[in-house]
Amino acid sequence: MNTPCRKAFTEKLLELAQKDKTIMAVATDSRGSVTLNDFAQLLPEQFVEVGIAEQNAVGIGSGIASCGKTVFVCSPSPFLSGRSYEQVKIDAVYNQRNVKLVGVSGGVSYGTLGFSHHSLQDISVLRTLPGLTVLVPCDAVQTKALTCYMAETEGPMYMRMGRNAVEQVYSENETFTVGKAKQLCDGTDLTLLAMGELVWPCKEAARLLAREGIYARVLDMFSIKPFDTEAVVNAAKETRRLVTVEEHSILGGLGGAVCEVTAQHYPVPVKVIGAPDGHIVAGESPEVFQYYGWTPQGITDKVKDWISKIH
Repeated sequence: MNTPCRKAFTEKLLELAQKDKTIMAVATDSRGSVTLNDFAQLLPEQFVEVGIAEQNAVGIGSGIASCGKTVFVCSPSPFLSGRSYEQVKIDAVYNQRNVKLVGVSGGVSYGTLGFSHHSLQDISVLRTLPGLTVLVPCDAVQTKALTCYMAETEGPMYMRMGRNAVEQVYSENETFTVGKAKQLCDGTDLTLLAMGELVWPCKEAARLLAREGIYARVLDMFSIKPFDTEAVVNAAKETRRLVTVEEHSILGGLGGAVCEVTAQHYPVPVKVIGAPDGHIVAGESPEVFQYYGWTPQGITDKVKDWISKIH
């Protein structure tokens, strides 16, 4: 069953908060977009609405966290990561507050609304902040598991997810370790490294490539920080070619993180697939995915074209 990650998140958060009264949720007129309506109705004393004021939300959340609470600040990703960057940097990260920043509608989820509502720089910006864990789940199963991790683990964190229903990648009993990539399939010719909603298309692309005799390893890099350097180095050594795929700018995101590792530890050719550094088209999310080739067939075609040029 395909489920939006945001719905999986709020269902699990409500379940956890009903058992643990120290869990609080802060929203920015985002109960609908985050799907927090049930939480607000059932647990009004654990819910704070600040209106369209993302900077205030992070500051208020950090203040509540200083009183011993575990605070989930929930807001659309383009505004939470962009408009309130200073508050994230100082209030949450510098003070090491137990604040969990949850950015929904990441990437091009708000595709028709254009540049102001695209969130294609959040990973590159926030992963540079020391002590901030950065997570990008790919499906509902992983989202629920990471929500539990965030609730149980002290310190500031950022989790980014999209708006639409996504294919289920993992079985219900799958486990995840923050800081460690998940290998979905093995291959010897190259490695596809992806995060978030592009994990499933990469898994499907590996199947399409195998039909043509190209065998790709697929790594789910859901933990952007801490980052699994060992998995990247092993992939570089064992498959010799790496392709990163992300619903994010080609600058500073997953591709940047992978290139930082390979440049320092084991240089190999790396192809970075993502949003170009320039004007991004507006359209429904599936339309934008199709336009930039973030589909199984699009990824397959880009990989084949790249391989033909580096032989």
